[in-house]
Amino acid sequence: MRGMAHVSERVRVREVTLLSDNWYTLKTTRFDWRRNDGQWQEQHRETYDRGNGAALLPYDLARRTVLLVRQFRYPAFVNGHDDLLIEVAAGLLDDEAPEVRIRGEAEEELGYRLGAVRKVFEAFMSPGSVTEKLHFFVAPYDAGMRIGDGGGLAEEGEDIEVLEVTIDEALAMVADGRIVDAKTILLLYHAQLHLFTPGAP
Repeated sequence: MRGMAHVSERVRVREVTLLSDNWYTLKTTRFDWRRNDGQWQEQHRETYDRGNGAALLPYDLARRTVLLVRQFRYPAFVNGHDDLLIEVAAGLLDDEAPEVRIRGEAEEELGYRLGAVRKVFEAFMSPGSVTEKLHFFVAPYDAGMRIGDGGGLAEEGEDIEVLEVTIDEALAMVADGRIVDAKTILLLYHAQLHLFTPGAP
């Protein structure tokens, strides 16, 4: 079975039931999965579809700084995180190209109109239940790119504080648990390895 070319040849969807579309879309699906030994096994899974998104880490090599945001995240709160979350700027694509959307998020959340943005990778963030794929970007910034205070859109419930910290302080915040957001940790380690390390590729 491992030589089979497409996963689609190993899945037979039997029934899809919509559970909720109040905010995003939650479905439960009954399907057959063809196992590695060739046998078909019935399985049930729930999937939460909130669309795909993009995340961005602006960086200043000369000053060794990065721009982050701090905001309230209710799902993290109900799972025991009694603090605001420190994150990179991010947002859903809303049917726009990832590069276009992340530029918009930089202006809305950070208050910066960036020049070149560079995509570094894509990743599924919670593939066991959430369909979302994130597009990850980095971009140089300087003070001349600032066009406002940022803070997000109040009408969308955003109440965002902009943080400028050194890459060393940001990595220390990962190490001591002040930063616990996965997309942020991924981009900070990418920046340390590929942007702030002399001679990095």
